[in-house]
Amino acid sequence: MKNSLFDIQGQVVVITGGTGVLGREIARYLALEGAKVVILGRNEEVGNAIVKGILNEGGEACFMVTDVMDKTLVEQNCKDVIAKYGRVDALLNAAGGNMKGATIAPDGTFFDLRPEEFQRVLDLNLTGTVIPTQIFLRPMVEQKKGAIVNFSSMAAFRPMTRVCGYAAAKAGISNFTAYMATEVATKFGEGIRVNAIAPGFFLTEQNRALLTNPDGSLTARGEAVIRQTPFGRFGSPEELCGTIQYLISDASRFVTGTVAVVDGGFNVFAM
Repeated sequence: MKNSLFDIQGQVVVITGGTGVLGREIARYLALEGAKVVILGRNEEVGNAIVKGILNEGGEACFMVTDVMDKTLVEQNCKDVIAKYGRVDALLNAAGGNMKGATIAPDGTFFDLRPEEFQRVLDLNLTGTVIPTQIFLRPMVEQKKGAIVNFSSMAAFRPMTRVCGYAAAKAGISNFTAYMATEVATKFGEGIRVNAIAPGFFLTEQNRALLTNPDGSLTARGEAVIRQTPFGRFGSPEELCGTIQYLISDASRFVTGTVAVVDGGFNVFAM
């Protein structure tokens, strides 16, 4: 008899930030594993192109325009998902990002931080996780089953230089994940789980210029990251997929409130 612990066939999986480098690879993988994937993002052209690629490979996916800071729009997204599929089995909160004014340049100081951009980074990453969670949790409560996976970061574990706003937001996501795990289980039952994934360093459109030069060589910061990663390289987006599948499948049915680290050993590096 086939082991079905990791089976996600037929699951309806909603991914915010699904047009990003990591989100699109996860969406493709889950769709090819048999999930019905709903990609939420702001760029319709990019989203439709991702969906077309998934459909061409035999997976099932659709795209919906959203803004994770717009509660009314996210509520409409949820209604549209329910109208199309009748349920929501998993929510991946992959939307996020950073802004220049919320960082401290090597030749700058804390006095250069722009509070308004710091707030916007907090809003996008943290509140932009809270709003979709609040909305897509409702159908999970009604069906008494579901899985939510938030996206934390290495910056949640360590107060890394430069990324002041982003680190604060991601630390908040880890804390929010732990809080929601207890909140949901004690009030709505053990069928709904809330966990997070903390990717190590993966090259994305947001960090590429920070970690690599135009010729592909490493910047000083990129060299520091590799030096502190025991595997000696950046991660590839597809290397997140197995952990995501675990967290939304029955293989993790007694797992909640955790932050799963996928980092090539970065977080345990000591010297």
